Amino acid sequence: MHKMGMRLLLAFDGLRWAGSRMLARIPYGANFRCSICERRVRRFLPYRNGLADVPPLIRELAVVGSDVENFACPACGCHDRERHLLMYLEASGLLSQMRQKKILHFAPEFHLQKFIRAAEPLEYIQGDLYPTQPEIQQIDLQAVHYPENHFDFVLANHVLEHVQDDRRALAEIHRILRPNGHAILQTPYSSVLAQTFEDPGIQTSQACLHAYGQEDHRRLYGKDIFQRFEACGLRSLKKVHSQLLSEVDDVRSGVNPVEPFFVFQKTSDA
Repeated sequence: MHKMGMRLLLAFDGLRWAGSRMLARIPYGANFRCSICERRVRRFLPYRNGLADVPPLIRELAVVGSDVENFACPACGCHDRERHLLMYLEASGLLSQMRQKKILHFAPEFHLQKFIRAAEPLEYIQGDLYPTQPEIQQIDLQAVHYPENHFDFVLANHVLEHVQDDRRALAEIHRILRPNGHAILQTPYSSVLAQTFEDPGIQTSQACLHAYGQEDHRRLYGKDIFQRFEACGLRSLKKVHSQLLSEVDDVRSGVNPVEPFFVFQKTSDA
């Protein structure tokens, strides 16, 4: 579950739009703006080689996730998933609601931490299966060592696709959330797939890359993703970019406008 690099992937009309939309809408030399560091940059940097490195099957399945052509900010190093999630948290009002709340941030992104701390939560726990900093606790999302109904918010941004048993992890998220608590669970998915695709025979890094979109992914979610999460007691409050961020220029901001805001709410404490 350790985040190695990119939590793929982008798609819109078969993933072929990203490079052309920049050329069509942005004149050479125009400024882009990073919502994390608020600096203006000439462009955002691609992940690896951008669309050229997206596996053919992932293209055909129109997987929705990161914008691989406009991935990293050259000024602060943040990636598009951090920029987009910060925008979503602010626009939805959830960031301000974190004041005096208990929060578990799994696989915590460095650049998002300061915004969450600035919201002045009552408790802010950072966890990862493979911690890289002393302040990050070792936590397995499939077996969280916190009691029932403990947290008001659980953030796992592009994590569940890495978990060996995501249903077990979802059950744990439901268990540790307070009633009406929120879980932010961004993850790549394909609306072309009728059902989430995973197979225990897909083990090697190259097989995972071509089947799921990245070497350390364990599945590719399909359009059954909401039923899958809701079966664990998490009610979908999903919003799309056009609902929350209609005034945001996605190209200049370096975010994927077809990536939804995956917000879920605990339906009960049962």
